[in-house]
Amino acid sequence: MDILVCIKQVPGTTKVEVDPVTGVLKRDGVDSKMNPYDLYALETALKIKEQKGGTIKVITMGPPQATEVIKEAYMMGADEGVLLSDRKFAGADVLATSYTISQGVKQMGNIDLILCGKQTTDGDTAQVGPEMAEYLGIPHIANVIKIEDIKNDAMVVEMDMPNTIEVAEIKFPCLLTVEKDIFQPRLPSYRKKLETKDREIKMLSLKDFEDQDEKRYGLNGSPTQVERIFPPAVNTDKEMWNGTGEELSEKLSLKLKELKFI
Repeated sequence: MDILVCIKQVPGTTKVEVDPVTGVLKRDGVDSKMNPYDLYALETALKIKEQKGGTIKVITMGPPQATEVIKEAYMMGADEGVLLSDRKFAGADVLATSYTISQGVKQMGNIDLILCGKQTTDGDTAQVGPEMAEYLGIPHIANVIKIEDIKNDAMVVEMDMPNTIEVAEIKFPCLLTVEKDIFQPRLPSYRKKLETKDREIKMLSLKDFEDQDEKRYGLNGSPTQVERIFPPAVNTDKEMWNGTGEELSEKLSLKLKELKFI
């Protein structure tokens, strides 16, 4: 089975600046890590490979330093990695990102199963996976919490719906987005780090795609207009009170009334 896992490099800190003009995060020089939800998708791929055999490929979009998350995927057991990197991809919203990755997937040969984390910690939209599947014209299921069975041409999965757990069968090729409860991700292997330190990471840019219309990518291909984005205000103000239980209760009651909470 040929499995593709979509991974992303996200900021490893909450102290990230925002470009006041474009409204996108300034990622240069910021400590980064693999998106935590993608670790569960990668572990799911590894479990399936152990059961059914095959190859695991990973794909990510970002600046050249995003190769670090591919190297981490190699240390966990991935076989091949592709980085989509081009200045024309910068500033993409979920629609342009989905289209860009779908174009990259088309350059990777036949894929039976695409796995994505539920969402990313920097965007939290949970839209890229399903939108990719639509662009690729394949079925998809979101919020997968368990894989019940894998057949020759399909798989049976459980998905976590708002009020129920539903079971569905989906035909290959398909795309799944997985929840964090599906498997416990393994740690990167130092032995695999040594084995894969020189392994190739293929880089693709716009000129490698079938569709090279620049209006479909980056800011040009992003219909979402950010009106305003800003980091949350940090409030460290505090008050220390001393007194008996009755005195403190009275002070707390007056304070809540002052703040119009009651």
